[in-house]
Amino acid sequence: MQQIPFIYSNSTQWRLLRHLSFWLLWFLFQLLLYSFSPSPALQQQPFLHRLIITSPETLMYMIPSMFLAYTLMYLVIPKLVLPGRYLWAILSAALLVLITAALSAALSMTVIDYIRHLNADEISPIVAREPHPAFYVQFGVAMLAGLRGSITVGGVAAAIKLMKCFYERQQAALLLEKEKANAELQMLKAQLHPHFLFNTLNNIYSFTQEVSEKASGMIMGLSQLLRYILYDCSMPLVPLEKELKMIGDYFALESARYDQSLDISVQMPKATDHWISPLMLLPFVENAFKHGASQVTEHPWISLTVLVINDELSMKLINGKPVTSKNANPGIGITNVLKRLELLYPDRHELVINEEEEMYIVNLKIMLATVPADVVKTVYNGTRQEI
Repeated sequence: MQQIPFIYSNSTQWRLLRHLSFWLLWFLFQLLLYSFSPSPALQQQPFLHRLIITSPETLMYMIPSMFLAYTLMYLVIPKLVLPGRYLWAILSAALLVLITAALSAALSMTVIDYIRHLNADEISPIVAREPHPAFYVQFGVAMLAGLRGSITVGGVAAAIKLMKCFYERQQAALLLEKEKANAELQMLKAQLHPHFLFNTLNNIYSFTQEVSEKASGMIMGLSQLLRYILYDCSMPLVPLEKELKMIGDYFALESARYDQSLDISVQMPKATDHWISPLMLLPFVENAFKHGASQVTEHPWISLTVLVINDELSMKLINGKPVTSKNANPGIGITNVLKRLELLYPDRHELVINEEEEMYIVNLKIMLATVPADVVKTVYNGTRQEI
């Protein structure tokens, strides 16, 4: 649209130039029209003289024309036509045309009639002294003339405005379609990348089986962890059993970094039919490794206990604290999980985090989802099949 700024630019200078050009062309058109079909008093005058004499009349008739054009362009079209209120648009346009015709007739019978009589006194005193028709006849004829002129200028202005609006909407729709196509392309890329990642991990896993059983086990654990985060965690609820298995895999991956130096105690229910929002527990476990085990130089340890009693999940996570620990602010993972708890489990969770002299203690209680398992499973499995 910026390729034709005279038509489509909304800057002040281009808009002024656009409007001035339109009204200048309309003035010249009306001036030529009045000069080629002059009143009887001007028929014998030279064409150039007629142009000079009819110029004031033409300027006066521009007032009702501008009134109609701008009310249609900036009131009727944007407020009624574009929103689809067509009946009100038709009634409003008809009323404005009548008002414009009446305004034109009033100007014709007052100011313009006075100007014509001044010119008639100079050109033909006999014509100036001719009797006037009755008032209603004059007003009716002036109304008809005003209707003709108002419909013309109103139609031209409205047509230009509508063409511009529809073109801008078409361009906006094309831009939206382009952005949609780009978004779909990005989604396809996002879907391709995980497949490439998993295929690569599988290839590495097959090579490491013959070299290092420990390395191949770590790669398999990482693959399962990534698959859970990328696919299963897109659901609003996941089986608690899968969430706990993912935490167990995370413990296994982290433990491999410490050989036998990390003391881990993990107690979790083996089987449960409950459901939970995904990745609700992992940030706390990750924080225990980041600010606890990885910072403790001697005998790092972590204790995790998860219980489910009467639909209430209770998690107690304790980890050792480094001697030279600084009061660090909670990471973005903990901040996000706190917000998620407030949004997803309002008045249905309790979280207490204590910092003791030698340890961090996290106590979390969550009332788990009471949605029937078969209903959630249907939704869960259906969405997973689409993936």
